Amino acid sequence: MKITKYITSKLLVLTFVAFTIQSCSDFLDEKLISDVSAGSYYTTAAGLEDAVDASYSFLREIHSNERAYMLTIFGTDTHTNGADGGYKSFNFYDNGLNPAVNILDQQWTFLYQGINQANAVLNRSEAVTNMSDAIKTQRRAEVRFLRAYYYFYLVQTWGDVYLTLEETIGAEVEAAPSPQSAVYSEAIIPDLEFAIANLPETQSNYGRATKGAAEFLLAKAYLTRGYQSFGSPADFASANTLFSNVINDRGYALVDSHDALWDQDNQLNSEIIWAVQYSTDLILNGGNGGVGNRGHLYFLMEYDIRPGMIRDINGGRPFKRFRPTDYMVSVWEETREIDDRYDQTYKHAYISNNPNNIPKWEQIHVDNNAVKADGSTVTSSDIGSNRFEVGDTAIFVPGPGRDAEWMTGKKLQVRYNVITKDAAFEGDQYIYTERLFPTLSKFIDPRRPTIQWERGSRDWFVMRLADAHLLRAEARFQTGNNAGAAEDINVVRTRAAKEGAEAAMQITAADVDLDLILKERALEMDGEQCRWFDLARTGKLVEYVRAYNPLGADNIEDYHIHRPIPLTQIDRTLGGYPQNCGYPGSDCN
Repeated sequence: MKITKYITSKLLVLTFVAFTIQSCSDFLDEKLISDVSAGSYYTTAAGLEDAVDASYSFLREIHSNERAYMLTIFGTDTHTNGADGGYKSFNFYDNGLNPAVNILDQQWTFLYQGINQANAVLNRSEAVTNMSDAIKTQRRAEVRFLRAYYYFYLVQTWGDVYLTLEETIGAEVEAAPSPQSAVYSEAIIPDLEFAIANLPETQSNYGRATKGAAEFLLAKAYLTRGYQSFGSPADFASANTLFSNVINDRGYALVDSHDALWDQDNQLNSEIIWAVQYSTDLILNGGNGGVGNRGHLYFLMEYDIRPGMIRDINGGRPFKRFRPTDYMVSVWEETREIDDRYDQTYKHAYISNNPNNIPKWEQIHVDNNAVKADGSTVTSSDIGSNRFEVGDTAIFVPGPGRDAEWMTGKKLQVRYNVITKDAAFEGDQYIYTERLFPTLSKFIDPRRPTIQWERGSRDWFVMRLADAHLLRAEARFQTGNNAGAAEDINVVRTRAAKEGAEAAMQITAADVDLDLILKERALEMDGEQCRWFDLARTGKLVEYVRAYNPLGADNIEDYHIHRPIPLTQIDRTLGGYPQNCGYPGSDCN
């Protein structure tokens, strides 16, 4: 275990010319510090510590809100839209995906604010005299890690972006994008090399960057660059080496199961390489505003208006934003019999909690020999009486690979309502729709104080060991080491195997190709804000959307490999800022 305690420092954030305090980890004491200036306070030991902590705070904004999922879940092969919410153009790839969409500006702004905060720390740390050189170097390594993280997110999303390694103090109205190659060679790679050389393997404050986190990020940066025109096969080899350091030398270990991994009481576990921190105390005591992990909202079906049900904490607040595509359901179907991940990360049953709308037995149940709770067959005398009671199962979702069991009228033979992908009989109302669908439960937050509460307190796992194994498998495949790739995939699949099915879950070197690796990542990393990046990185985005996402298939084009530059950036730049090709305002031929 690499965990000892949470960061508990006060923060000072410099955002342009305004000073506010933002928290960057659990149990932070958010307190406005007045009567100071960045020029004087940041050059003290206490001020530098607060400035470093503040550099982490933007991670919560980048990963917690709906925009984080819209930019990384929509428009892929694994998820499509549910009934509610906006921004569906990110799934449709229609004209609504344009430079004026506010979530693009929000994400862009938070990333650059994080970069400027890091630049401020690096600039002002030189003047700090009441801090040991060792601690100062370690803090500089942390913010260089964060600056690299923010720039890597930018280039993955937008391609060529504005590059600055200097602090912006006043208003600047001139900017031009630098080639991605320069962002890698001048910022991401040197920053992470410095971080690896100067970060410790563990930190006494959980959530701070470590050597293993920096190695993971640099490995992923090399892996991503390897696919680019300015990359080379050596990038894949470097990624392999760095991922091997993370896997073999830093003391991480897979937990026993996904049940254990996603247990909110077990978040500080041996598999997590780096996580964004959220605090139950801050969520409960700070009201329902501000930043909290809202991932628990978006993958839930509309269970709460069904017979026998009302919204509760265990079921969650269903925003109905994302549902599995038919393709994703089919991928789960392939492995369901031997793979425990679906059963451990999706919700199957909803327990009745509403006595006021419990469904009644009808003639159709009598005709189909339905069975009551005591095992007896429903008769005409039972018509009009409750099919079940509070505390019984009200809704059952068998899930992928189980529909066949319910296709012969069995839905009408049980007390509860059963939701299947396909209709079991004419007039079946309980089938997959934009409102009813398999619910990803790994992000559900039982610590929320009320059923309407939006801010959650789960940590967000940015890097974990299973991810490192699958990314190393990709790097190994790209270097021709299919046997090594199979070895990494099998480590993950062995953990995922149902008891007694470990051998059946193994693959061979001959099985390995990029499609298999991406399929395994779809299963293991389901919903974890990485699918769009995975498909964009490997050049599979357009192919997979056309093949597996019917709502976006007709509209997606090659240029969608990058997002549109936010209109606000273009408007506030003297002389304009060039738009990415394909989007309104671009001057590409």
